[in-house]
Amino acid sequence: MLGAIIGDIVGSPYEFDSDKTKDFLLFSTDCRPTDDSVMTIAVGCACVEADCFDEDAFKSTLVQRMRELGRLYRDAGYGGRFYRWLISDTMGAYNSFGNGSAMRVSPTAYAVDTLEDVERLARWSAEVTHNHPEGIKGAQAIAAAVFLARTGSGKDEIKRYIEEKYYDLDFTLDEIREGYGFDVTCQGSVPQAIECFLEAEDYEDAIRNAVSLGGDADTQAAMAGAIAEAFYGIPDEIQEAGLGYLDDTLSEYYWEYAEQLYS
Repeated sequence: MLGAIIGDIVGSPYEFDSDKTKDFLLFSTDCRPTDDSVMTIAVGCACVEADCFDEDAFKSTLVQRMRELGRLYRDAGYGGRFYRWLISDTMGAYNSFGNGSAMRVSPTAYAVDTLEDVERLARWSAEVTHNHPEGIKGAQAIAAAVFLARTGSGKDEIKRYIEEKYYDLDFTLDEIREGYGFDVTCQGSVPQAIECFLEAEDYEDAIRNAVSLGGDADTQAAMAGAIAEAFYGIPDEIQEAGLGYLDDTLSEYYWEYAEQLYS
């Protein structure tokens, strides 16, 4: 969860303004937590509060937390359809395949103890809004990668599993960087974010890889950062700097649920 939040914060100034380089200031006055962080925390809340083996209970709690927390941060940068869902009390899922399902999913990889259960919980977390098959697929791929990384799988094993079940990863970042652009779909951003982790040397390098693509920088850094946290951990100084961007409310939510989720 924290890996996604810090990735989002680091990537936030570069979402629409990247020069496709890894040589940038990691934290600046332009950094902020966006909708990616807000919704990741909301999923974390639901993973702790709800029965993660009861679909109706989990989804009900998740919708409540997403709307509750999201309405406190209405200017966080939501997409148009998601914002309409957020402010509505009755709107259901809207068949989205946007990467919002994948950027918020990482807490599910800590809430249950088997890969099968993680992928099921990831599907439920997507379906409340992003119930298109590609929206579900993106969430499950990120959650699976995080779970495999946190339970000791190597990069070759993670890549093999993702390729067998979810996406082809037959490219390198250097091969795609020049022609890659802004893409908010799961199918157009999740595989690339996973590759950002696979080519990284450590947590920070995964974030820098994601920003250097010049795409949906905050969201891809959130996804890559979530996997990299599980694999490498996050240096203390980066944790401290990143958490410093959360206001009192987000910080309170984070600390209330993070300790239980990570335990």
